[in-house]
Amino acid sequence: RLSCVRNNIWLASCGVVSAGLAVLSSFGLMLYCGVPFVITVANAPFLILGVGVDDMFIMIACWEKSVKEIEKSDTKARMAETYADAAVSVTITTLTDVLAFFIGTWTAFPSVRSFCLYTGTAFIFCYVYTLTFFGAVLVLNHQREKKERHWLTCMPVKTDEDKSKSSLYNVCCIGTCSGESSESEHEHPMSKFFERYYGPFLTNKWAKLLVILLYGAYVGGSIYGCTQIKEGIDLRNLASDDSYVIQYYNDDDKYFSEYGPRVMVVINGSVEYWNESVRVAIENCMQSLE
Repeated sequence: RLSCVRNNIWLASCGVVSAGLAVLSSFGLMLYCGVPFVITVANAPFLILGVGVDDMFIMIACWEKSVKEIEKSDTKARMAETYADAAVSVTITTLTDVLAFFIGTWTAFPSVRSFCLYTGTAFIFCYVYTLTFFGAVLVLNHQREKKERHWLTCMPVKTDEDKSKSSLYNVCCIGTCSGESSESEHEHPMSKFFERYYGPFLTNKWAKLLVILLYGAYVGGSIYGCTQIKEGIDLRNLASDDSYVIQYYNDDDKYFSEYGPRVMVVINGSVEYWNESVRVAIENCMQSLE
């Protein structure tokens, strides 16, 4: 928002901080428990940031919507309404994410197991910090708005335009929109589209039938895809396009793939290689193996 009072830059920043706290807490707990830190775990913060920011938007949206049902100054009632709406959505997304990653800990690959442990634990901490830390920040930001304080300096600001000051000063330091409620804001075009067009279209009986058919096709394709999955990895995908490794694996597949893996024979202990009869016995052994 352009208003110097209702601007929510610090609120959004604290949402990112909340996700960062979840990453620090989960990493610290896992390292304390002795879970190995592998390089793939370094990708986990980006996943946590995505989910944390999503939860933050849900909380803010429910907070802004609560002003329509409850008096703006009733902070406790607004928080109760916000959590009643947001907690269900946030809880479901967290449960599905945590379940998905903790199932991944059953894998036989230690690196994947560590990645799933770190990330799944981070999702739990992200959920806790969203409902505690970020909820508290919402209240503090609301208290600042009620007292007509600047978003950056937290100093009280005037609500009437000062003719003696420049236009830049009036924009940055005068709370011209601070008294407006969320009801005065224009409805977002995307909200109008889903409410007036997309929703009624989906409730049409022919649209319902189409959705069921599409979902059936999706489930059938998913089951077929599961039967075609092959375990393994193409090492060429791990190298850059101009790497010599690509050409090496191309030649290896072209000239040697039909022979299968190489088999090596190891002779343990001391052998009298200078003895001709021993060498003949080794050669006979190799021919028998071939």
